[in-house]
Amino acid sequence: MKKKTRKILHVFAWVAFGIYIVMMVYFLFFCEQLGRVPSDTYHYNLKPFTEIKRYLSHISELGSFYVILNLFGNVVCFMPLGFVLPILTYRKWGLVKITIISFLASLFVELLQLVTKLGSCDVDDIIMNTLGGFLGYILFLACRGVYRRKTGR
Repeated sequence: MKKKTRKILHVFAWVAFGIYIVMMVYFLFFCEQLGRVPSDTYHYNLKPFTEIKRYLSHISELGSFYVILNLFGNVVCFMPLGFVLPILTYRKWGLVKITIISFLASLFVELLQLVTKLGSCDVDDIIMNTLGGFLGYILFLACRGVYRRKTGR
């Protein structure tokens, strides 16, 4: 990749990442439609797969849109982290490092939701967010592989 093209991609990645962070903060802490309103009580789930099973078993009562939004939204919202992080830093990232960073970022968000009493601290969200970062990096590797194959690098 030419140096100028690489620099443009790097700047674009930083701008996109900034927009991503602003959107994440809004949706995770301020979006009333997603239940981000101050509460007097702590809401948390520490038992893995409890909320996932609950959503799937009550899909008819909750509505498929809400179930898809919650389950797949948690995965999709962390995919940009796994995809863009290698572009931002010019470092060699591995699948394990990206997965650990995704896990730690998700854990930070969930603990912040617990402390601020906005939303709920849910271990299932951590699982799905970590999966999202993992899949984002897999997508990055696939795109990089296609690019290298087309350019002969």
